[in-house]
Amino acid sequence: MEQQSKQAARRSSTVWAVFITSTAGFITALDNLIVTTALPSIRDDLGGGLEDLEWTVSAYTLTFAVLMMFGASLGDRFGRRRLFVLGLGIFTAASAAAALAPGMNELIAARAVQGFGAAIITPLTLTLLSAAVPAERRGVAFGIWGAASGLAVAMGPLIGGALTEYVSWQWIFWVNVPIGLALIPLALLRLSESQGPNPSLDLTGTVLASGGLFGIVYALVRGNADGWTSTPVLGGLIGGALLLVAFVAWEQRAKHPMLPMHLFRHPSFSAINAASLLMILGTFGAVFLLTQYFQDIGGYSPMEAGIRMLPWTAMPMIAGPLAGALSDRIGGGPVVAVGLALQAVGLGLWALAVEPQVHYPDLLPALILCGIGTGMFYAPTANLVMSTVRPEEEGIASGANNAIREVGGAIGVASLAAIFSAQGGYESASLFVDGLIPALWFATGALSVAAALTFLIPSRRKTGGPVADLAPGDTPAGAPAAI
Repeated sequence: MEQQSKQAARRSSTVWAVFITSTAGFITALDNLIVTTALPSIRDDLGGGLEDLEWTVSAYTLTFAVLMMFGASLGDRFGRRRLFVLGLGIFTAASAAAALAPGMNELIAARAVQGFGAAIITPLTLTLLSAAVPAERRGVAFGIWGAASGLAVAMGPLIGGALTEYVSWQWIFWVNVPIGLALIPLALLRLSESQGPNPSLDLTGTVLASGGLFGIVYALVRGNADGWTSTPVLGGLIGGALLLVAFVAWEQRAKHPMLPMHLFRHPSFSAINAASLLMILGTFGAVFLLTQYFQDIGGYSPMEAGIRMLPWTAMPMIAGPLAGALSDRIGGGPVVAVGLALQAVGLGLWALAVEPQVHYPDLLPALILCGIGTGMFYAPTANLVMSTVRPEEEGIASGANNAIREVGGAIGVASLAAIFSAQGGYESASLFVDGLIPALWFATGALSVAAALTFLIPSRRKTGGPVADLAPGDTPAGAPAAI
């Protein structure tokens, strides 16, 4: 009887951990793209020019990307649950401030603070979930978490369009407030506290990494507007790259590094992070252009365009949990590889089918394949990242993977927009399609390379224990030697 009570308590703890972390991951991922369909209404209400609207989007992405590893370090230092709750409070308060913003400057500032809160929340969702779920069930748990995050990214334009069209643009921010207020007491009551063993913060590494990522992401965001050879853009690219080189050099000799470089000696960790960057690069850039295609060329309203994206956006709800369970049986590598390949095929079909007067049913196969592929990617990716590091390094590994994804999103939007602008434009439907097709082929290539990279990931572990139990630099039996 006592044993049954303990099992029931463990199951309850697991369910609550999955619910809390998946919901938190959903709202932070949602704010990546939810604002895009609301920009015309924001401009009508608050004024401002194109640059102000761009910063409404990029202020969130920039702070999210450059501070994520620092957020993971803070959790390891001061307590993961404590910082998770603090991050929820910051994100919720900033969401309310964005909804109440009287002008563009206040809105941009609130979006930047939102990104800081998200940078604390996101990496800690995986460490808290990993600590609460038994190893043999993590595939399914990460599958649900991954499906929630993937669904949020894909459905941002739909939810933003619906709220803007039927309520007001302020509600794309107000929607976060009751969710955040509900999650804070649940996290305090249902999640266990944990800390990393390292009591020190790597402030030098944090400054170098944050500065380097900020410079590169800023340059990519501003490249089309300012010109790729302009002083600010070149300065951001070159200065950012030099700071990241300095960051790597510092981390290799730091006593308590923020991102231990030995993690990248594991082929699975290196491969899955490179694949993550390329996957988000292709997907974010494609979604950015395709939502505009439905509205500008198809003539649909934001809500109608979002509905027509549902075969893509809703599919991760089904494919994610199934992919997580499958990865427990055969390993995450093959599942991720198939998911990336399906996304590449789907975007290739888009490029072949898209026309100024295309019929929507002709695009359905591409939408469905992209949706299945997205769901198959997110769930095993989380498990692969966490299974290649030691328990005390899970927060840092999670922060690094999520930061890489955010950087990939910025690169994707900037690079696909640059290709689109070079080959086409908004002047006519035919010009739009002329720019869209080569951009989609670029995204297809990025996802194809990502799929190829996953062949470096072992199909399954042949040891009984997790890789995280090994000493740094050790390799489990049956896995390729570290490089």
